[in-house]
Amino acid sequence: MKLLIHGRNLEVTPAIREYTETKLTRAITHFEGMVKEADVHLSVARNPRVPQQIAEVTMFANGTVIRAQEHSDNLYASIDLVASKLTRQLNRYKERVHERHQGPVHRSARDEEAGAASLPPPGSSLTDGKEPELPSRGVRRKYFAMPPMSLDEALHQLELIDHDFYVFREAESGQIQVVYHRNHGGFGVIQPKDA
Repeated sequence: MKLLIHGRNLEVTPAIREYTETKLTRAITHFEGMVKEADVHLSVARNPRVPQQIAEVTMFANGTVIRAQEHSDNLYASIDLVASKLTRQLNRYKERVHERHQGPVHRSARDEEAGAASLPPPGSSLTDGKEPELPSRGVRRKYFAMPPMSLDEALHQLELIDHDFYVFREAESGQIQVVYHRNHGGFGVIQPKDA
């Protein structure tokens, strides 16, 4: 596994690097074949009145992004917390993949062709043919592939990335939708309204 460790407002000492590598390697021991790369960001809050030490990890498992973030008063505790959270998320991901391979697949050839037609050709990039331009101040743009998926698949992705929302292309309608965590529990979906 390729492991990149970055520090923000702190120096990543050999002891911190070794502790992080040990914890993350232990967290993914049962998933080594799936996880190819992990990007770790360790940071300390700039405000001295708020002793917050953050560990954020983004893993790439067979093309799926799995992200976790934890914070506490101690950097080592944050690393422990994020490692255990990643283990749980990888377990869910592995179970989901296992269920998908065990159950019958109910996709028609037309659906397969439609999905393949929406992907860029092999060897090309999503940004081919686009000119780079600087975004306006304060705006960060992200580009990512949006293969069609069901609401259940989008909810699963939402759990894996550890964000408040997930943007996806709904398989039946082809519309862009957003699934999000509601403040009082459960999930919500934002979808376009037909005019």
